[in-house]
Amino acid sequence: MIETAMLMSAGLGKRMRPLTATRPKPLIKVAGQALIDHALDRIEEAGIRRTIVNVHYLADAIEAHLRTRAKRTGMDYIVSDERDLLLETGGGLVKALPLLGEKPFLCANSDNLWINGPVDSIRALGNRWDDDAMDALLLMVPHARATGHRGSGDFRMDPLGRLTRRSPGRIAPFVFTGVQILSPRLIIDPPEASFSTNIFWDRAIATRRAYGFAHPGLWFDVGTPEAIALVEAGIADG
Repeated sequence: MIETAMLMSAGLGKRMRPLTATRPKPLIKVAGQALIDHALDRIEEAGIRRTIVNVHYLADAIEAHLRTRAKRTGMDYIVSDERDLLLETGGGLVKALPLLGEKPFLCANSDNLWINGPVDSIRALGNRWDDDAMDALLLMVPHARATGHRGSGDFRMDPLGRLTRRSPGRIAPFVFTGVQILSPRLIIDPPEASFSTNIFWDRAIATRRAYGFAHPGLWFDVGTPEAIALVEAGIADG
């Protein structure tokens, strides 16, 4: 059982402008609920009661939202404050590492929305985790089912689930959902203060310790204001 989660909520939300001019992206409502609540609902349905949330842009609004939610849910939300400097995903993990502890933890983006299929995907990730073989286990969605995704995909998976990068000029069969389990032993030797988690993934890929697991449910890329209607229609259709 994964005990702790990290929810990435510090981004500027530039692609979601003008909606993010006065509201942080995690608080944008989709299907009647803030994006951050969609993510926290999935995390808590999987049995995780302690979540670290990093904040930067309009941080006071996110903190106030978490306080209100904590009164309703009784869950433990701990803020990793990046007000002074936006650290990107990799730097955010480094700063939050003392709060995350020494065990493998869940990490999720607050701006992707997913719905479980026949199984709870976070619990399935936890069941798939092999600490002797893995440093990173990424929840993937097949490119054909990545609703709203406009890119060329992210990774290929071999029959054992090991990940390799998309080849230049090619379409990769899997898209990263923004949900993953990471080992703290991977979060070392940061190259600088602000950097992407890609640095850590590349290390895990190089040592054949990066794996993927296919999400059997729905997943939506909520990247722009125009995507919201598409996402809401997809949720309504099931």
